Amino acid sequence: MNRRKFLTYVGCGCCGFFLNSCATTPITDRKQLKIISEAKLNAQAAQIYEKIKKNEKLSSDLNKLNEIKEIGKRMENSISEYFYRANIADPTTNFEWEYILIDNKKIKNAWCMPGGKIAVYSGMLDVTKNLDGLAAVMGHEVAHAVAKHSVERASRGIILNTGAKIIDIASGGVLSEINRTTGMDTVGLLAQLGIMNPFNRKQESEADYLGLIFSSLSGYDIRETVKIWERMKKFNKGKAQPEFLSTHPSADNRIKKISEWTNQIILDFPPINIS
Repeated sequence: MNRRKFLTYVGCGCCGFFLNSCATTPITDRKQLKIISEAKLNAQAAQIYEKIKKNEKLSSDLNKLNEIKEIGKRMENSISEYFYRANIADPTTNFEWEYILIDNKKIKNAWCMPGGKIAVYSGMLDVTKNLDGLAAVMGHEVAHAVAKHSVERASRGIILNTGAKIIDIASGGVLSEINRTTGMDTVGLLAQLGIMNPFNRKQESEADYLGLIFSSLSGYDIRETVKIWERMKKFNKGKAQPEFLSTHPSADNRIKKISEWTNQIILDFPPINIS
C-alpha cells in the first residue's frame, strides 16, 4: 500500500472514531474527546490510591479528617441531587468516594483521582484556614473527577502520539531524524507547549468554575476562594513559572476569573437542601 492510500484510510478511520467518541462536560457543556474507558481508569486509580495509603504517612488528626469527610459527604449528596433535579445523568454514579489526610506539612496540595479518591496534604490546611477554604479546594479537585478530565487527558495523549507517528510516516521519517539530531523529543515538547499545556490550563479554569458551583451547592461560602489564591501567592513568594510553560493558570488570572464568577454562581447555584 502506498503512503497516500495509507494516510487516506487512517484519516477516514480516525474521523469516524472521533465522531463516535465525543462528549460534553457537565454544566459547562464544553465538547470533549474521550476514547479511554472510564471504568478502567477508575480501577487503575483505585489501585494506585491503595498504594499511596500504604506508602504515605496518614495523619492521626481525626478531627481534621472528619472535617474533610463531612465536606466530601455534603458535596457527594449535593452534586447527585443537583443532577437529579436537572434531569441530567449523574456523572458520579460509579464513584466510590474515599478521603485521606496525608501528614506532610511541606506539601500544600490536594487531589482527587478518577472515581472519587481524594487526598488532602496537611500542608494545605495552612492555606485553607477554615471550612469554607477547605471546601473550595476540595470542590476544585472534585470538579476534575466529575468533568472526567483524566479520561480526556489520557485520550488526547493517545491522539497526539498516534498523530505524530502518522506525520512521521507521511514525511518519510523527518520527525524521527529531527529527534535524533537534537537529542530530544521535539514533537513532544512542541505538543506540550502548544497543545497540552493550554488545554490543561483550560481544564484547570473549568475546575475552578465547577468547584465554585459544587461548593456553593453544598452550602459553603465561595467568597473565601479568592483569599486562598491570595495566600497561595504569598506562600509561593512570586516564584511561579511563566503561564505558557505551566499546566495551571497564573494565580492572578485565577483570582480575576473567580472574582468575576462568584456573585453570579451564588445566585444561580444556591445551597441545595436535602431532606
